[in-house]
Amino acid sequence: MITQQEQETDQIHDLLPIEDIDYVEVYSGNAKQAVFYYCKLFGMKVTAYKGLETGSRNVVSYVVEKGEIRFVISGSFAPDTPIAEFVKKHGDAVKDIALRVDNVEETYRQAVERGGIPLVEPFIEEDEHGQVKKAVIGTFGDTVHTLIERSAYSGVFAPGFQSVEEEEPEIDTAITRFDHLAINVEQMDTWTDYYEKVFGFKLIKEFRKEDVSSDSSSLMTKALRNGNHRIKFPIVEPAPGKKKSQVQEFIDYNLGAGVQHVALETDNIVQAVDNLQKNGIRFLYTPDAYYELLPDRVGEIEEPIDELNRLNILVDRDDEGYLLQIFSQPMQDRPTMFFEIIQRKGSNGFGNGNIRALFEAVEREQEKRGNL
Repeated sequence: MITQQEQETDQIHDLLPIEDIDYVEVYSGNAKQAVFYYCKLFGMKVTAYKGLETGSRNVVSYVVEKGEIRFVISGSFAPDTPIAEFVKKHGDAVKDIALRVDNVEETYRQAVERGGIPLVEPFIEEDEHGQVKKAVIGTFGDTVHTLIERSAYSGVFAPGFQSVEEEEPEIDTAITRFDHLAINVEQMDTWTDYYEKVFGFKLIKEFRKEDVSSDSSSLMTKALRNGNHRIKFPIVEPAPGKKKSQVQEFIDYNLGAGVQHVALETDNIVQAVDNLQKNGIRFLYTPDAYYELLPDRVGEIEEPIDELNRLNILVDRDDEGYLLQIFSQPMQDRPTMFFEIIQRKGSNGFGNGNIRALFEAVEREQEKRGNL
């Protein structure tokens, strides 16, 4: 387990201080329906909106939140806009992983000096509630990082948005914050080097082909995190195998690199998954045999194994502790973006011991789609 002293040391020596993920923006072909999906299934609620009613003539955006999780779901009113072109190519997918910083100008300057891809120089959005500073750095595929500074703003989300008052969902899905975003690319080392050099992220885990494989396919992963340990990006590359890997399938249908899955953290995964399933989320199936072997593989855990079996929750243990995790099926017809629900009991890993079970579950779905 990471000690408080280790975390404070990493922050002191942080090359480019980034506070946290401010929001994850998803471009959607039908933002209103996507918002219904996020709210009704994940138990989030709309907190802010901009669209025709607020004077936005080209773009509609909904801010949906739960705990520290914040998504912005954006769509377009016309077929020839950047949003429409993005959705035509990728389907509904993550466009922007916005990073909250305390000084946009300085962060942007340093990032560009270190080789960051400059897309939009620092600018200000303002209204009667103050101002928000932003800049945009390019990254893998068609994804971007908006750098955002909000210290001088007291309004709802950002200028141009109006507040939305909604009641709390009846069912608590118990998800609390972003744990990590997994990124599928064709050149893992290129983008690992990019995040280390430009943003000061550090390598924390590495899995080679022989570590992460099934009998049919494999992949390679390097996991990075920022100085205060709040942002984690596993960067994944397909590796040669007998059949097409889940990573290659993603790249084929996404038409390039992108965010494969968003991992949402919970403090009670049994409650979270139980309620998410009741809401309609479909998760990958895990055979009963996995749970028969679980006590010998991971040792004593607090959660009843019969409950984990009923809900298809996976468990993995390392030197620091253990974690529990489960993966949803893709959120759209394209076999691209999906979600992970994760609870950490000391472990800072990503479930390496579950790779075979996960691979086999995903390959069952690939076989149904005729893509294995």
